[in-house]
Amino acid sequence: MTQTDMTQQRKAMIDSQLRTSGINDPWVLARMADVPREDFVPAAQRDIAYMDRAVPVGNGAYLASPLVHGMMLTQSAPKRSDRVLIVESGTGYLAALVSPLVDELTTQSAEELAAKKSARKTYSLILVDGAIEELSDGLAKRLEEGGRIVTGLNERGVTRMAVGKKVAGTVSLRSIADIGMPVLHVFDKAKSWSF
Repeated sequence: MTQTDMTQQRKAMIDSQLRTSGINDPWVLARMADVPREDFVPAAQRDIAYMDRAVPVGNGAYLASPLVHGMMLTQSAPKRSDRVLIVESGTGYLAALVSPLVDELTTQSAEELAAKKSARKTYSLILVDGAIEELSDGLAKRLEEGGRIVTGLNERGVTRMAVGKKVAGTVSLRSIADIGMPVLHVFDKAKSWSF
């Protein structure tokens, strides 16, 4: 596909996927229009970069649908003063959307984050680019008091967008919408027996 075709697909994504789903904040639409999704998928997947579902990018990872990223931006409303941690599955797309909006941005793969036991630095905003079964202690410790988190939740195979805030040392998540999201299995609950 030509660059013109991709630009037209990006406009169609905004008009037919985002706007029709209630994603209408001008700054969100501007970010989604400025960042070419096709640059964040393998060459063989470029033609489907703008479809309304997750795009496989290899090694079991996916680029979430445009609606997921539009909702994440809307719900997180990053501010210039935010110190942001993006937990990603390897695409870099969400970081490209957020980086011009904030002064400090750190990305870390879900696998790297899950492997580290102690939290070193805290953040005012955490964005998890995928659905998790549970919020790990390590991830919760990375959120500063009063900080915000936007993530997906995987509850018995159903994925939902969720938002939360850290208050009195505890992070509470609230589901806001059912939406298909790639699952980050490194955050699955430990399997246990029950009677």
